[in-house]
Amino acid sequence: MTRDPQQEAPRVRDLPAPRKNRSAAGGTIQRSMAWPYRAILAFLLWTRVRPWQLTLLSLVLNVASGALILEGRWFTAGLVLLFAGCADVFDGSVARQRGTEGRSGAFMDSVLDRVSDMILFSALFWVLAERGDGTYAALALVTLVVSLLVSHIRAEAEAAGLSLTEGVFQRLERFLALMAGLVIPGAMRPVLIVLATLGGVTVLQRLWSAVRRLA
Repeated sequence: MTRDPQQEAPRVRDLPAPRKNRSAAGGTIQRSMAWPYRAILAFLLWTRVRPWQLTLLSLVLNVASGALILEGRWFTAGLVLLFAGCADVFDGSVARQRGTEGRSGAFMDSVLDRVSDMILFSALFWVLAERGDGTYAALALVTLVVSLLVSHIRAEAEAAGLSLTEGVFQRLERFLALMAGLVIPGAMRPVLIVLATLGGVTVLQRLWSAVRRLA
């Protein structure tokens, strides 16, 4: 009996490595996660899951993580956030491999990423404010504003014909830091300091790069 070739999973070694990210953790993640990334991508292509399904799954999982943060179940929230991040990574990867990548999908992915950031950091703000931890609640809000600014500056630069990919602390680093803050007891306070500080550095980096290249 002849197998339908479309039903067969693509060979892992034939799939590309994760795309290079010009950020603090980008190179390390690209090298260390190359084979797991390829294996998961091969499985997703074999299952015929659609990119938009992964995008919506990421949003749903981020909402669930935000709800768990509000309930004080931070360790579980961190685990759910891990799966949300994986879904967010692989929606674009699946689209590129199937040749269905388009501006509408990239637009929706970017918008829902911002929605997810707002959900997670708003939940953190609420919990910390309720606990009377005003300083770190404020840092959660600062981190949210900074994360939105990083994305907004890139969008404005692209509208002006520039491509901005630099930045020491981008979405990947925010995701890893936030997950660490959730799963490691007592780590959220230093994590918020790092998120707010290095996020601010990234805003300045992108502003300087854009202004210098547009001058």
